Amino acid sequence: MIIGVPKEIKNNENRVGMTPSGVAEVVKRGHTVYLQHTAGLNSGFPDEAYTAVGAKILPTMEDVYATAEMIVKVKEPIKPEYKLIRKGQLLFTYFHFASDKELTLAMIENGSICLAYETVEKPDHSLPLLIPMSEVAGRMATQEGARFLEKPQGGKGILLGGVPGVKPARVLILGGGIVGSNAAQMAAGMGADVTIADINLARLRYLNEVLPKNVKTLYASELRLKMELPTADLIIGSVLIPGDKAPHLITRDMLKMMQPGTVLVDVAIDQGGCFETSHPTTHSEPTYVVDGIVHYAVANIPGAVPYTSTLALTNATLPYVIALANKGWEKACKEDHALELGLNVVEGKVVYKAVADVFGLKYEPLKL
Repeated sequence: MIIGVPKEIKNNENRVGMTPSGVAEVVKRGHTVYLQHTAGLNSGFPDEAYTAVGAKILPTMEDVYATAEMIVKVKEPIKPEYKLIRKGQLLFTYFHFASDKELTLAMIENGSICLAYETVEKPDHSLPLLIPMSEVAGRMATQEGARFLEKPQGGKGILLGGVPGVKPARVLILGGGIVGSNAAQMAAGMGADVTIADINLARLRYLNEVLPKNVKTLYASELRLKMELPTADLIIGSVLIPGDKAPHLITRDMLKMMQPGTVLVDVAIDQGGCFETSHPTTHSEPTYVVDGIVHYAVANIPGAVPYTSTLALTNATLPYVIALANKGWEKACKEDHALELGLNVVEGKVVYKAVADVFGLKYEPLKL
């Protein structure tokens, strides 16, 4: 199979779809990889590292899309890429369709096969291609939240871990999944007073056992969350419904319960955000203020640490890339139900129910 790896063009997206070691594994199985010139440079991988393992370099994004049967990238295509995608071309990347109707309609129109990292789901309901970036995003959510609590950044001027004689910051984490647990680990390690909230009691019991003792668990009823808001300094939203829009756990009215300079970090912004007042921001302009509350809602948080993120992502995606290249998408998905669940839009049809429901589109289940 001919595989193309274009350079990411989303704002401050420095990751790349495959590392040189990943390319080497694909090439040695008889496949051809075309990489856009300098696509890996911002992740720390120059063109020479790719050509040394057998990749071919193409000068432009247009050349890569025109040549490849399968596109492997990191973020969803954006407007300049829509017209480059061909009917029957396989795209393997993060899509987050439920938060972007324009993207969904564009992929329906071009007749491509859209296989989304974020909805590949194993029988135990784990999301193997979302986990590595969720680990990065969770840890960075705490790191960035701590930064924006600084007074020059608009925050309260509180040090996350405090110092002897001065209490640490209070961190409230909404959602006890991969993002939430990683955010809690980082916040606890920095010495914060951490509360992690979820509605899954079994998950809360597990987190209570494995997280440090300065992390408390809380059943996330609406009333209990409202009681936490007046004293929270940093709130991290990490609630996920696979393939669907995130629920709004904090409404605009609730902002009045918080102290000015409180920081909200919305890691769920890729799926629409879990705060009503959230809208996507970028690494170049990461925050904005609503009613005195600082909002951080960068839609590609792991893009700020591209070396770590690219390595972690390729570790997870490579077995699936090899399966798709070796067998073709239909056979690979037929033999692996987890991979089949990654199919969202196929040749003009919406085949993932949550995406169809969000936009009122016709849902056409795929029969392989």
